[in-house]
Parts: sequence; C-alpha cells; structure tokens
Amino acid sequence: MKNTPIRTLAAAAALAACGMAQAGEVEVLHWWTSGGEAKAAAALKATMQAKGHTWKDFAVAGGGGDSAMTVLKSRVVSGNAPAAAQIKGPALQEWAAEGVLANIDDVAKAENWDAVLPKAVADVMKYKGNYIAAPVNVHRVNWLWANPEAFKKAGAKVPTTWDEFFVAAEALKKAGIIPVAHGGQNWQDFTTFESVALGVGGTEFYRKALVQLDPATLNSPTMEKVLTTFKRVKGYTDRNAPGRDWNLATAMVIKGEAGMQLMGDWAKGEFVAAGKLPGKDFVCAPAPGTPQAFTFNIDSFAMFKLKNAENTKAQKALAAAIMSPDFQQVFNLNKGSIPVRLGMNMDKFDDCARLSAKDFVATSKNGGLVPSIAHGMAVAPAIEGAIKDVVSQFWNSDKMSAKDAMTRIANAAKAQ
Repeated sequence: MKNTPIRTLAAAAALAACGMAQAGEVEVLHWWTSGGEAKAAAALKATMQAKGHTWKDFAVAGGGGDSAMTVLKSRVVSGNAPAAAQIKGPALQEWAAEGVLANIDDVAKAENWDAVLPKAVADVMKYKGNYIAAPVNVHRVNWLWANPEAFKKAGAKVPTTWDEFFVAAEALKKAGIIPVAHGGQNWQDFTTFESVALGVGGTEFYRKALVQLDPATLNSPTMEKVLTTFKRVKGYTDRNAPGRDWNLATAMVIKGEAGMQLMGDWAKGEFVAAGKLPGKDFVCAPAPGTPQAFTFNIDSFAMFKLKNAENTKAQKALAAAIMSPDFQQVFNLNKGSIPVRLGMNMDKFDDCARLSAKDFVATSKNGGLVPSIAHGMAVAPAIEGAIKDVVSQFWNSDKMSAKDAMTRIANAAKAQ
C-alpha cells in the first residue's frame, strides 16, 4: 500500500467555516478507485484545491471498503489516524464510542446542516447529539441495470417482478447472452440477496427480518422463499463470476456481453464514464418487485481527532466542502448517486437520478424507505458480517438447503 500525496493547485477561494486560509493537509481514506468513483473522488480533491490545502490521497481499492477498514483500524490503533475516513451507518457510532472522532458541530451550525438534511440522515451523522461525520450522498441499492440491445436481441422485456425476471433470464440465455452479470464477492452476493428479500417479501418483511432481526420472521416461510429465489438467480450467472469486481460486471452489461445486473446506483457512474446515455444505451429500473421501496446507502466521512491545528482547520474546510451545494451536485453527477441535501436543483441530473430523488422523498413518507443491510446501514458490523457470510456460503454451496441457510442466518443475527 502506497499513500500518494497529491498536491492540488487552483485559484484560492473563501475557506468555508475556517476563517483565514492557512494551508493544512487533509489525508482522506476512501475506496473510490473505479472509473465513475474515481471521477467523483477527483471532484472532492478539486473542491479542496481552491482552499489552498494539500490533499493526501489514502485510497484502498476493493468495493465495499472491507480492506479499507482493516487498514484504518491499524492506523488508529497506532495513533496515526487520517483526517477523514469513509465510514457509515452503525459503524459511525462504534468509532465515536471509542473516543477517536472529532466534534464538528461548529461547521454544522455555520452551514445549517440540521435544516438541509433529512432528520433520519442527520441522526446517523451524530453521536450523542454531536455531528461527527459529513454525509456525501444517497445511493439507492435496489436497482436493476439492463442493456436494451441485449434484451431486443433476446426478444425479452425488462422485468418488473421476479417471475418476469426468470422469463427474461431464460430468453437472454437462449440468445447466447449471459443473463446476469455478477461478481462472486460476498458483498455482491449480499446486495443481490437484499434486493430479492425486498422484492419477494416486501418492505415490512425486510424491516422485520433484516433491520429488527426478528427471529420469527427470519425463520418464516417467506424467508425460505426469498432464499430459494435468490439461489435461482445464480443459475443465470457465468462460471467466471467468482472474484470478479463489481465494475467489471457492470462493464459486461455496458458491452452487451450480459443482459442485466442487480447493483446499487454507483453502477450508473460506470455507464456514464463509458459515454452511455440512460434510456438509450442502458435502462435503470427498480429491482423486481420493489418500485414502491428504496434501500438507502449513505456515504459519509467520519472526522478523526487531530493534533495539528492547521490540519484541523483543513479538516473543517473539508467537512464544509462536502456539504456545499456545488460539491453535492458535481460529486453526485459523477458518482451516480443523488445529493443528500434537501431542496437541490435536479435539472442537470438524468432520468435515473430524478427517479431516485423522487422515490427517496416518496418512500420516506410511505414507509418504503429502508436501510441497506448489505452496505452497512441497517445493523451492527459484526452481525452484518455474520449474515453476509452465511448468504455467500449458501450462494456457493450445492449442498446447503434454503432451510439450512435460514437457520444459520437466524443464528448469525444473534452474533455479537
């Protein structure tokens, strides 16, 4: 692992929430290394350029951030924490409880975060009432991405239900097209499982089973049906799927080698980076059975306690920059997500993003808005990891039955 310092050069701009501009260094740990993600990360660097600070890029490749968290823990334990690190959901509370995160209430008050963030989001960014992280965006996880040319060749239609999904998959297979682009990594398996659970069981089932971890729901006939449907999806993936990165799976859909992919809206960043247009070159649709639901994944940067005063000023400038309307727009246009700020102008966003923004607001009112268990938003990391392991074991096993998997998931839900 080589930490590459990147010096940013640009015209000076006012330092938000930081007083007079004093050059400091911000070391930022993130895992945005693929095409669309790298462009999004570059937008944050560019925003800091104007503030005269040095950006030290601490990028750890590996979708989902598991590798990054391992590196971060060793850095914090050794007393050498970065200024900011990509951490989210319940994990933020765990880090804050260790006493290593900084209080950034002064930035939040100056920038009026309580007024421009949905309460559900603001609450996640706080520990004991104090802001300890800055939210970047909102990702919708329950998306289906499709190549319209592949579907046309197969004489199939983009599915809206799981029954339709398997009809389309069969048609794509007969046309010599890989029906489902998938990367056999545990977080990708879990992402697919999450969308199947939401589409087959509905939001109330999802909330009880995968957020509240209700034992009766985890052991219900509905869960068995979810697992059976999930395993059926695997039959339409290709034999080279194990170990494949998610963006390479997206590339299969972009090229027409595969018909569809179940993946969060960061996949859209890959289509856009490849010069593809939504509605023309690719289709975005809610995962089968989930048009009235929204699994959310919010990226955020936790701010660590620093000893150097100038670096602390730079860190506060970073927090302010992350929440600025200009950055929220530029970043999310590149990332494929939508702004976390309320009241943003969506004119420059494409149809996929506008649909996501509309559904985000609608589901927050109708009860269809649920946290993504596959992406660190629903349960404690230890429990998430335990359930994720079982889901992948079931996906990869020819011998484990759906009932066996169900029992193991219920036991994993008790993990501490």
